[in-house]
Amino acid sequence: MRLVVISGRSGSGKTTALHVLEDIGFYCVDNLPVTLLRDLMRELATRAEPKIGEVAIGIDARNSVQQLEKLPNVLRELTADGIESQVIYLDAADNTLVKRFSETRRRHPISNDSNTLKEAIERERDMLNPVAAAASLIIDTSNLTLHELRDQIKLRVADSQDGMALLFQSFGFKNGVPSDADLVFDVRCLPNPHWISQLRHLTGLDQGVIEFLQSHPTVEEMVQHLAQFLETWLPRFAANNRSYMTVAIGCTGGQHRSVYITERLNRHFSDRFNNVQARHRDL
Repeated sequence: MRLVVISGRSGSGKTTALHVLEDIGFYCVDNLPVTLLRDLMRELATRAEPKIGEVAIGIDARNSVQQLEKLPNVLRELTADGIESQVIYLDAADNTLVKRFSETRRRHPISNDSNTLKEAIERERDMLNPVAAAASLIIDTSNLTLHELRDQIKLRVADSQDGMALLFQSFGFKNGVPSDADLVFDVRCLPNPHWISQLRHLTGLDQGVIEFLQSHPTVEEMVQHLAQFLETWLPRFAANNRSYMTVAIGCTGGQHRSVYITERLNRHFSDRFNNVQARHRDL
């Protein structure tokens, strides 16, 4: 039996994630007290009909701090029971969460008359620290649309049974390093198409930029060196029971060089891993 715990701060997309997993056949329960998790899994494991193989549980700050602190121990107990378990933690920037609550006019679950929305969001982060520390995958939803989040959950969680799920992500340093990156590579030393006027408005997906970058040997050298490094170390992460890896490739704006390198690495490793995806955060 497989257990996926979906957690994270309110407004980060937990309900959407659970709905995606429910739609593809997971048995889903939202807002379960941590202390009841092991009993529920034992009950489901012994159920004959209908037989349940995959379970998704939503656990959030509506649990007490004391219960949330017990989650890592409960997961270890489930592993001893023979249940494969993992925690997927969703989060977003504070200002993004404030904006989402303001737009929907929903009440934050731990807000009250004595604190502001921003204070409640910050307090929730502290409460969920033990859960975030236990997560095998953290997804930053700040820049994801609803449809992109659904695709991320389906591809990275639902389709990750066949080995490690690998995500190559381009980004621009001017907009910050992705908080969910496991490995970060800086390609700002490469020739920049931004300084060619006819290429400035294009991206690393366009033929003009591709031809420009292919004409510089240092770009190919960077691709080959990154591929060699990842060929050596990604299998070792996978052998250490890592279910997810996010490799972030950054240039100045996240438009040209990082996009091109990300696409090259995505194609290179698609034949080596069963679940490989590319995402361009700042396009």
